[in-house]
Amino acid sequence: MIRTDILIIGAGPVGLFTVFEAGLLKLHCHLIDSLPQPGGQCSEIYPKKPIYDIPGFPMILAGELVDNLMKQASPFKPGFTLGESAETIVEDGGGGYVVTTDKGTKHRAPVVVIAGGLGVFSPRKPPITELQDFEDKGVEYIVRDPEFYRDKKVVVSGGGDSALDWTYFLANGVAKEVTLVHRSQSFRAHPDSVQKVIDMAESGKIKLILDTDVVGLSGNGKLEQVTMKNKEGEETSLETDHWIPLFGLTPKLGPIAEWDLEIEKNAIKVDTVDYSTNRPGIYAIGDVNTYEGKLKLILCGFHEGTIMVQSAFKRIHPDKKNVLKYTTVQGIHGF
Repeated sequence: MIRTDILIIGAGPVGLFTVFEAGLLKLHCHLIDSLPQPGGQCSEIYPKKPIYDIPGFPMILAGELVDNLMKQASPFKPGFTLGESAETIVEDGGGGYVVTTDKGTKHRAPVVVIAGGLGVFSPRKPPITELQDFEDKGVEYIVRDPEFYRDKKVVVSGGGDSALDWTYFLANGVAKEVTLVHRSQSFRAHPDSVQKVIDMAESGKIKLILDTDVVGLSGNGKLEQVTMKNKEGEETSLETDHWIPLFGLTPKLGPIAEWDLEIEKNAIKVDTVDYSTNRPGIYAIGDVNTYEGKLKLILCGFHEGTIMVQSAFKRIHPDKKNVLKYTTVQGIHGF
């Protein structure tokens, strides 16, 4: 049985920053995450993607942000249960909870914080018969490392920000050849990203094929060719080493949806006083929660975690008075 003051479900940026804020109050944290490493989406999905809205950093790569948050949390020695998913929760009879993972690891804490981002993600897969035959053999749903595509022929499908951003990135000195295929004439991306891709197509840096879907895959043991069909029903083929269909990820709360929490549109409703749920001692912070005026931004999650730990301190130490101290005066070792 792993015991801790605050058990955090989700080791993404918001969960990691909560370790720091809790540590300032001398509260120990343990984190559970289904991924094999900390960082959440920032590590698993887009470690090389730039983020522009972290205070104090005009630009920082998602992976670098995770590295910095880990360094910031390290003085408080958080514990980690990685590669396991939180599955069940039961009251321990003393005002706290026991959370058990899918691999049977048990954790006990008076406070449980759900910081699991948007939950468990699965890619939206196109209805292509041969799709499964080429998964991880030329078909990838996430760009984890751009260097994987160095000097390769790449076809990207999609019309959202992710598809356009990666098309632009890979075509700038990484891939040998990049083609963007989109089923429509219009995009669901930021206008600046759309213009960049159009400019690249006009200059010949990428191939842009609109009103077209990828409908077939072929190759001998690995992907060698995609078959495309336009709105007129005409089919064409294109040689490629990789096809990256970026049609988005479908988030699901998974087992947490069965924890008797108040759910609204696949998110957990919270009280904005302290981001508590309808169950005493259980909080939800970051993209996993919902309330009036909610913004799904990392920096908002940082704020929610900061406020939450103040409430958690009162629950864990009802007889102690917490006096707010400033790190500029005390430093982290003065707490």
